[in-house]
Amino acid sequence: MDVLKKKKFSFPTAYTVILIVLLLVMVLTFFIPAGKYASLSYDMAKEEFIVTQPDGKTSVEPGNQATLDKYNINTNLDKFKDGSVYKPVGIPGSYEELEREKRTAFGTLTEFLKAPIQGLAESIDIVTFVLILGGIIGVINKTGAFAAGMNALSKKLKGKEKWLIILTLTLISIGGTTFGLAEETIAFYPILVPIFIAAGYDALVAIATIYLGSCIGTLASTINPFSIVIASNTAGINFTDGIGLRIVMLVLGTLLCIWYTVRYAEKVRKNPEESLIYDQKEELEHKFLMANADEEIPTFDFRKKLMLIIFALGFVVMVYGVKELNWMFVEISCVFLLITFILAMISGLKEKDFVGEFVTGASDLLGVALVIGLARGVTIIMENGMISDTLMYWLSNGVSNMSGPIFTTFMFFIYILLGFFIPSSSGLAVLSMPIMAPLADVVNVDRALVIDAYNWGQGIISFIAPTGLILASLAMVDITFDKWLKFIMKLMIMIIILSIVLLAIGVYI
Repeated sequence: MDVLKKKKFSFPTAYTVILIVLLLVMVLTFFIPAGKYASLSYDMAKEEFIVTQPDGKTSVEPGNQATLDKYNINTNLDKFKDGSVYKPVGIPGSYEELEREKRTAFGTLTEFLKAPIQGLAESIDIVTFVLILGGIIGVINKTGAFAAGMNALSKKLKGKEKWLIILTLTLISIGGTTFGLAEETIAFYPILVPIFIAAGYDALVAIATIYLGSCIGTLASTINPFSIVIASNTAGINFTDGIGLRIVMLVLGTLLCIWYTVRYAEKVRKNPEESLIYDQKEELEHKFLMANADEEIPTFDFRKKLMLIIFALGFVVMVYGVKELNWMFVEISCVFLLITFILAMISGLKEKDFVGEFVTGASDLLGVALVIGLARGVTIIMENGMISDTLMYWLSNGVSNMSGPIFTTFMFFIYILLGFFIPSSSGLAVLSMPIMAPLADVVNVDRALVIDAYNWGQGIISFIAPTGLILASLAMVDITFDKWLKFIMKLMIMIIILSIVLLAIGVYI
């Protein structure tokens, strides 16, 4: 008689995890009251302020400092005029509960189904970049340039593999702290994952090196215009206020991430069975070291070197454009589309072969593109349900009577929660700072510490938030979310403790 065997539990894919979060947020909209703060935005063409009330009605106010003073917004007028503050700013004390339209079962279902589609539409710039990148990688793989380059690199790094982790994580962390290097790092996975695997590590080491570098850099932002600068501007202080403490966080946080990653990586290199993804070892090696790994590795000739150099130059241009020219994903995609045309001329592939490999490569990253769109759908559900401002209102009332380290600790955890629901650093800054920053004055704490609590709180939750980039990153290498959680939780606890300690020190210095 056959004995029925229990099926081994398999953690759901990134798509299912996001859909579950989407459903949970939808349920929350039935229990959390709808509400909004009034907001104020600056019309640069007409040089006037537009006030939008919670019910959507708008009015015009003079574009002067007196208007800002009238609405208790402690931000210099010049910050609006020069574009430093470019999103609508929440007006303190203006929160109102709103009547939510009655929803039918059909309407709720329609809203749930529309959210991922709208999310994909609103993320089309990032999706386009990912697909173009995938196409380029497919072409370069076909020519054997990656395989030849990896072979040459692995020979040079023999015995010094850990420096690849140290240098890569440090450089990405610097990019994160200076100009918010985050979504752009998706481009690095297909290049670096095979290099790490060839060096004797597992794919999780590559994810940790790239993603942790980005997370700790943006968490410990020092001059990042998308978080620290815009948050400081809306809080009414100079972004250099408190920069010393942020530099300490950057240095200690980056060193902690390097130590944690290298410790795990060396353990895996010495004993592959220690890998948290050991059951995927053969599968991932086959995927990233090419199915034809038993074939002779092509010669690393001039054509292949030139292709890789041009590809690498694309990232240099991308970094410069984002940092100096305020490029967004449309401009970045244009750069890589140009690289596609250049590679078509120098790859040596026939036109049909080139197009075929480009399409195949793009299809390999289609899953990543879908994850990005689905994650954006969660934010859309929250916006439509009008619960973000309600959470802000509740939480701000909860900390108004605290003092010292207790206040900064609670602010830190509040921003962990808000960062889960509002993954946009700039969006969270302009929404929350006019409300949260004045609370620091009430409890006699430097406003710069509220900025730190905001940045470190929303930064730490980005390590695991399904609404952020982690699921898209894991999808790049077919690693499930549960394995990432098992890897990252101890490090997160260390960084949380470090954040709380530094915030407490900041109260007394």
